Amino acid sequence: MPLDDYRAKRDFSVSPEPRGGQPARRRKRRTRFFCVQKHLATQLHYDLRLEHDGVLLSWAVPRGPSLDPQTRRLAMQVEDHPLEYGDFEGIIPDGYGAGVVLLWDRGTWEPEVDDVDAALRRGDLKLRLDGYKLKGSWALVRTKGTAGRGRDAGDPSRAWLLIKHRDDWSSGELDIATFAPLSVKSEADFADILEQQLPAVWTSHPGAQSAGSLASLAKIVKKVEQYQREPNRG
Repeated sequence: MPLDDYRAKRDFSVSPEPRGGQPARRRKRRTRFFCVQKHLATQLHYDLRLEHDGVLLSWAVPRGPSLDPQTRRLAMQVEDHPLEYGDFEGIIPDGYGAGVVLLWDRGTWEPEVDDVDAALRRGDLKLRLDGYKLKGSWALVRTKGTAGRGRDAGDPSRAWLLIKHRDDWSSGELDIATFAPLSVKSEADFADILEQQLPAVWTSHPGAQSAGSLASLAKIVKKVEQYQREPNRG
């Protein structure tokens, strides 16, 4: 099933992340939802998610998107996420992805290819984003040749590159992650989300009251404090 990997990695008695319903194939259309979630976990990274066939195709971008066409950002393909995840913002108290997530960008995307599945198998997906922060033409290019194998066929090559095409929305000077670091949903930073949502972690998710989860939460608090002290943080 499309979301089996996603669910197997999470304990929903601890995590407030959405479990997601049964993915349904949606009518093929050009314009679809996309989001980028900024995730302070073991390391800060940005998760690019593209709606396709009832799920969110997902890539973890360690350094975040760049508007510079000459900059190629590593994007590691991860498990598909449920569509409900596209609005998620909060604290993951323990386990897989423990940390804080904020909704850094969202909007719609449109493929610049006729067949998205064929482009994914080829490892060369051209797309157009229309978000609050990311706009214009982009490419996702797989770095190793595994053509002819589907994204659900145990593909050993998860490494892609996220590349901005040269257009009216490209820039070699503006670091968009540093220029616009806050959530587009709540205008919050990690510290704001931690302050607002930490009490609900205990009341809504009993599993978060375990000794292991409490220790994990203490590490998350320290991580956010360290992040707040970093100069020019993105």
